Amino acid sequence: MTTTLPDKTLLLDDIAGLRAAARFVREHDSAALLPLLLPGLDGPDLQVLAGHCRFAHAGLLLFPPDADSLRAQLDACGLDVGTPSHPSVVVRDRLARRHGRDPAELDVRILRPQVYGSAGQRRAVEVFALTVPPHSGLEPIAAYERTRRHEAHLAFEIEHPEPLELRGLCAILLRHGARPDGGGYNPHEDGTVLYFTLPGDAACDYGRLELYARGDHRDTLAAHLDHRDPLDRPRPDARPDMRQPAETLLHLLTGAWTTQALAAFARLGLPDAMDTRTAQRTEDLARPTGTHPRSLATLLRYLAMLGAVAEEQEGFRLTELGALLRADAPGSMRPLALMYGGPFYRSFGGLDHAVRTGQPAFDHIFGENHFDHFARDPQLASLFDQSMAASSRMFEPLPTHPVITAAARAPAAAPATVVDVAGGNGELLGLILTAHPRLRGVLLERPHAVEAARRRLDAAGCGGRCAYCSGDFADVPPGGDVYVLSRVLHDWDDDRCREILRHCARAMPAHADLLVVERLLPVDGSPSLATAWDLHMLCNVGGRERSADHYARLLADAGLDLVGHSPLPLDAYVLHARRAAVPEPDTRRS
Repeated sequence: MTTTLPDKTLLLDDIAGLRAAARFVREHDSAALLPLLLPGLDGPDLQVLAGHCRFAHAGLLLFPPDADSLRAQLDACGLDVGTPSHPSVVVRDRLARRHGRDPAELDVRILRPQVYGSAGQRRAVEVFALTVPPHSGLEPIAAYERTRRHEAHLAFEIEHPEPLELRGLCAILLRHGARPDGGGYNPHEDGTVLYFTLPGDAACDYGRLELYARGDHRDTLAAHLDHRDPLDRPRPDARPDMRQPAETLLHLLTGAWTTQALAAFARLGLPDAMDTRTAQRTEDLARPTGTHPRSLATLLRYLAMLGAVAEEQEGFRLTELGALLRADAPGSMRPLALMYGGPFYRSFGGLDHAVRTGQPAFDHIFGENHFDHFARDPQLASLFDQSMAASSRMFEPLPTHPVITAAARAPAAAPATVVDVAGGNGELLGLILTAHPRLRGVLLERPHAVEAARRRLDAAGCGGRCAYCSGDFADVPPGGDVYVLSRVLHDWDDDRCREILRHCARAMPAHADLLVVERLLPVDGSPSLATAWDLHMLCNVGGRERSADHYARLLADAGLDLVGHSPLPLDAYVLHARRAAVPEPDTRRS
């Protein structure tokens, strides 16, 4: 039996914890704090996390005997006693599961009194408050939780996350020793919480980390909860698990419906007709989109289940997830939806052919290969290039790679040149040139893509520092300082990859560097986007994803050495290679 401490001692403990949390929030910032929480975190991974995740608050669970006592605790720590509160669904449910209680018994409130960082950053102490009257049946819960501090955590907020970006950030945390520890969606504030347990060697008294993402991200949450702590799983005596094998398989089998529902949503222009703040009636949406009201309602209800829209009393409202399918959204994923729901969707109907023969299903379905098919249709080719750009956030940290920054420091009299081989519409090269005004660029692509890249780089203000080369891989321009192959090699089989890399090696001066951006297959079988894209490449282009060791062998065959590789967002990596050293001739006499 757990023994409760006297009320006065408990109150003092709460005040001490609250005061320590406020002090911690004032003294730390993201870039300095993250390596303390995840020892070994540095380089691109640290830059990605610190660039996307803002240190927002320290959280703790208090057990005041009444509302007046809670206000007194806040006042004793110099915090605003008038801070509003609302129900905390996530912590209430965690406590209920941990202690086998009915959630209705646990009125957990959440409030966030503001605290300011050393440079004036607006932050908060996140207080979860469960009122525990003296001698009530909740005292054992309070005593247990004070000892274990299960809910104490540090939180990092992502203001406007996109689903793939959010999963990429989670993947970085997992790579550095954090482990999923539950989470939830709070409809009261339209926010998704993902909890992680920090590694045991974290240099911090807080054992948990929270990622807070504004909006409804229940798809990412579901994947996160699949790896959650057993305390967050339903108890054996709870309601039967609704995800039994047959139902799980049924959900998987209907994945095609999800793809087509999202693609139809984009094709019909619904995201552009909807609003993220105000719900609209189905009849009002049907008119501008030229759709059948009752059928539209059926689609929207399904999309609400996916989190792309929210169903409210007044009608349907667009969520932040659904807003990514707007045509004019920054980083719009509409082109991806149209590709995955269009030609790539059709090609997956021939996946069994690809598995039987080793030949792309795309060629079997369309009668020609992926690249020739797109080249004959300018609109489709443009859509494909746009869909590639929609995933460009994977290389956002690339301008800070040491190879790029070293090139940017070259003497002004001889500015360094970055050669982007098969650089698409210039998205990556523009990112690098914008970040480093002293660099020059060369883009090699097909003629139609060169024109699109020229327009993009001119609009970005760096076209004057870029030259363009229309051609194939055999036309890699010589004399560059840094060569980039971004998401190119996975399109091809090993023989073609060796050929491409040999063209690059021949063009590279002895001092030049090669950066290869690709996803890497995990060697331990852990979940990865690379595994999914490996199947996609098999089905559509006959290429493949590879492990780092596999790429090292291909590079070696082309006379290049793999120097190292660093992680990027969305399960991507940048591999750094250089020309292999030529052995000195043996001049000794026999």
